[in-house]
Amino acid sequence: MKKAFHITPAFAYSFKRRLVYRSQEVSLMNIFEYLCREARRITECSLRDLKDRSYWVETSAERRRQFIDMLGLSDYMQGERGPVDPVVTGVLKREGYRVEKLYFQSLPGLYVTGNLYVPEPLETPTPAVLYLCGHSFNQKHHYQAHARKFAQLGFVTLIIETIQKGEILGHHHGAYHLGWFNWYSLGYTPAGVEVWNAVRAIDLLQARPEVDPDRIGVTGISGGGAMSWFTAAVDERVKVAAPVCGTATIESHVCKRTVEGHCDCMFWINSSLWDLTDVGALIAPRPLLIASAERDWIFDIESVRLIYRKLKRLYEVLDAADNILLVETPGGHSYHEKSRKMIFKWFIKHLKGVDVSLEEVGDIDESPSAQEPLEALKVFDKVPSDERVTTVQEWFIKPAQPPKIETVEELRVYRRRLVETLMEKTFNAFPRNPPDLEVEVELTQESGDWLGYLIGFTSEEGWRLHIQVLKPLKSPEPVPILVFPARSARTLNFGDGLVRGLDAAWARAFVELRGIG
Repeated sequence: MKKAFHITPAFAYSFKRRLVYRSQEVSLMNIFEYLCREARRITECSLRDLKDRSYWVETSAERRRQFIDMLGLSDYMQGERGPVDPVVTGVLKREGYRVEKLYFQSLPGLYVTGNLYVPEPLETPTPAVLYLCGHSFNQKHHYQAHARKFAQLGFVTLIIETIQKGEILGHHHGAYHLGWFNWYSLGYTPAGVEVWNAVRAIDLLQARPEVDPDRIGVTGISGGGAMSWFTAAVDERVKVAAPVCGTATIESHVCKRTVEGHCDCMFWINSSLWDLTDVGALIAPRPLLIASAERDWIFDIESVRLIYRKLKRLYEVLDAADNILLVETPGGHSYHEKSRKMIFKWFIKHLKGVDVSLEEVGDIDESPSAQEPLEALKVFDKVPSDERVTTVQEWFIKPAQPPKIETVEELRVYRRRLVETLMEKTFNAFPRNPPDLEVEVELTQESGDWLGYLIGFTSEEGWRLHIQVLKPLKSPEPVPILVFPARSARTLNFGDGLVRGLDAAWARAFVELRGIG
């Protein structure tokens, strides 16, 4: 008859109390300080491989592949893309331009709603602008003045809505608000969906007879600013980019805690330990204007300046120093007359080849009389019944399937490739030179038929963790052992349901992960 597994509460409590004492004894570990240190390392290492022009050109394709992979877009970008097949549901005729209300499916059921502003009359194909919206509801209505102004300046302009706050309300805040942390396990970020929609929007623009397919720019603010960075980095068809209030380092996001105000869409799955500077480097040497506000509460201006300085050095190496510009504006997280005019001037210069003054460019018209009503710009009367926007997080990234292995050699090959992939992606942040473990048995106790050990070890620089080991006193050695990661503080009482049915002849080791012990 198997012995029942039982540990007295006093025995478990003494382990926990000793653990608290020991943590204070060796120094109080702070997860925020650790994250800040690691974020600082990422920012400091950005563009560390910058050597010369030839090296940068030779490695750009591989770096772009890495970023596409971190967005979860490898299969989509490598696959065949058919025509976009937009559907126009209505047209507004206005003096000097028309507005086509349209939608397309970037993937089956993944509807993208937008408005296409077309200058009139047009005698020859003209440059185009893709405007990417920030986090405002009724997006194409909220940002209409920008698209209208671009059209008045002679650009065909497509403004598209996000999967979160457009006519179909999907999800950006899965991990941030809803606790959907499986997104990280899947390698899913809504940024991937937004960039894919933007790539397909560029496909749409290139297919329009009014558009010169070789002269397309992208711009947007806040979340649209971040997507402007990402889209221009992924898609080399973007000839000019102007992200607004969407720029910051990983260090500033963590150490200054601006990350706490951000949406999941602002970040890629950072398996390659990149900073935004590394993303921006994929845009070089194409024209890049970075616009940011000096008192933006979620994008620290000092980090914006750092990114600009690093990228400026790269542009100089690539003999394109005039192709990058930083525009700082007063105030908080918003556009400013200065940034808007500078962007219009930048696009005219680099897409039309004409250098005009800020006075000639002018600004947007935000007067109430100039705005189209919300209903006038709507694409759908009702949401399509086959939409998959609201469930995109469930299917956009395909989970790995069980491998088909029929021989020992196939198993060896699969295992080797799997380990290589795990080390490249999942465990790439592991320390390259881990410290000595400094293993120490800090406490030994006996209770009934059980012998308990509290074993301390150094898992990483500055981190002292513990393993609680229970060994049956009378079992012959060597004793089989189950190593079990503690899932919560309650597990430290050795009462986790997953091990209650384990044979009492087995030893068991509870590894106290960070945030648990």
